[in-house]
Amino acid sequence: MTTSTPTQQVSQWLTDFDTALRKQDLQGVMDLFQDDCYWRDLIAFTWNIKTVEGKDEIQSMLKATLDEARPMNWQVEGEASKSEGVVEAWMTFETAVANGRGLLRLKDGKCWTLLTTMSALKDFPEPKGHKRPKGAEHGATKNRRSWLERKQEEERILGYEHQPYCVIIGGGQGGIGLGARLKQLGVPTLIIERNARAGDSWRNRYKSLCLHDPVWYDHLPYMPFPETWPVFSPKDKIGDWLEMYTKVMELNYWSSTQCQSAYFDEIAGEWVVRVDRHGEEVVLRPKQLILATGMSGMPNIPEIPGAESFKGQLHHSSRHPGGKEYGGKRCIVLGANNSAHDIAGDLWENGADVTMVQRSSTHIVKSDSLMEEVLGPLYSEKAVEAGMTTSKADLTFASIPYKVLPDFQRPAFDVIRERDAEFYRRLEDAGFLLDFGADDSGLFLKYLRRGSGYYIDVGASELIANGDIKLASGVTIEKINEHSVTLTDGTELPADLIVLATGFGSMNGWAAKLISQEVADKVGKCWGLGSDTPKDPGPWEGELRNMWKPTQQEALWFHGGNLHQSRHYSHYLALQLKARMEGIPTPVYGLQEVHHLS
Repeated sequence: MTTSTPTQQVSQWLTDFDTALRKQDLQGVMDLFQDDCYWRDLIAFTWNIKTVEGKDEIQSMLKATLDEARPMNWQVEGEASKSEGVVEAWMTFETAVANGRGLLRLKDGKCWTLLTTMSALKDFPEPKGHKRPKGAEHGATKNRRSWLERKQEEERILGYEHQPYCVIIGGGQGGIGLGARLKQLGVPTLIIERNARAGDSWRNRYKSLCLHDPVWYDHLPYMPFPETWPVFSPKDKIGDWLEMYTKVMELNYWSSTQCQSAYFDEIAGEWVVRVDRHGEEVVLRPKQLILATGMSGMPNIPEIPGAESFKGQLHHSSRHPGGKEYGGKRCIVLGANNSAHDIAGDLWENGADVTMVQRSSTHIVKSDSLMEEVLGPLYSEKAVEAGMTTSKADLTFASIPYKVLPDFQRPAFDVIRERDAEFYRRLEDAGFLLDFGADDSGLFLKYLRRGSGYYIDVGASELIANGDIKLASGVTIEKINEHSVTLTDGTELPADLIVLATGFGSMNGWAAKLISQEVADKVGKCWGLGSDTPKDPGPWEGELRNMWKPTQQEALWFHGGNLHQSRHYSHYLALQLKARMEGIPTPVYGLQEVHHLS
């Protein structure tokens, strides 16, 4: 082993692994793993999104799944590499019903981390490549129906004469991307969206909104942005792209449609979903219901004494129309995360007098630094030129178990802390409360743990550092007066506008609103890893709670996250739904327990 090449080491390991799995020699399998080891499975073995940590957990998982999975044909894909004592290699494999792909890391010849993912169902491949549809059948046929006629017929009957297998509540980027995956798999699906047009969830936000993530991170399934697309996408441009995408991907998209209620009919094994479509009540009966309402739940609106007496305007950040009408006004923004900074900056640009009220510390990272030091190796023009594909980048990131992800992220943020030291000093001199996460692991861990507490700086931090945006830190609003707010330190600030940039609750709040509080409590909190850091209470879960995987409520799924997560994990959610539609056995290993209701 010591004299062999990395590829030979991996080939030998996979041969030994395959032999032990076929014999169900679990001790032989365990001998191939380090004591400190991790196996992350994206539905290939577990029909779940599940990380097992340590030999005991891996052995328990295999004992429960091997008979059904029947893995075989493990092969190295390409050439393995070695860096700092770690051998890394792509691989392919098969199970009884699927083809798979994975990433293996070896230390001293034994497995440290293993990623296994289902790439396709053998009997139900997507119609692409050599399997792509012809689009037109050549020859002479009487009463031939055109593509348009077939499409219009499907739109006419789906939801009326023919029930969809899936209903997706929420037609933003998450629902649209998942809808495209299901369309390609032949799963009849309706997407329900309350706005008038696809993309309106972006168009209707404040004028300055844009994606803070770069374009290479944000592609949708099947259709990447053009090479001329801007690095940071303005909101209206994204809105137009989403609207176009729904059309060219031929999605069944009901706009101006509001979900009124839903419940699961246990006897029939289906959902009863009542919607208002352009004023007409329609009852849908899908087998599967997906809430794609974004990773956030209902707006968090704090109860502040005196709010009812305020003579100015007061609204949550989700309702903020933009800064245009507030020129010359005295504006208070309560909060100090992404939306608060964006809104404060937009108000300042429109001539408002702005004060940000920062209740607790915030992680700030400059956009350029984030792109170059954190995202660049996987998502950048340089990465593309080096041969990195979107799929390979997604899988590489997914291959890092959440337990060790802080160790992977911390060095990059240490570099950023040093690189932008003067920037951070100026912010702190202005009184801004800074942090780099509970364990200095930076932005993405904060995002995964709590979905808040950070800002990707695209300009507003400079306004705070130089005093253009005023700051009151370490305090909150104690009470609201007719024309002012009183802070907890006794300071009184005049106000014509108060924006509550106070975030959102758990996504299961939508389950409570649309289904019932009982079901919301049954599935429990969405998002977070159980890291026992602020706003992410333990116990350790190892995966994001309830996202893209089976929940404690039969046939109820949650889909959300940023564009990168939505693109990547929609693939596994769509495969789970397709398998159920086709009657493929999907025994779930490690169904998430509920530790937190909201």
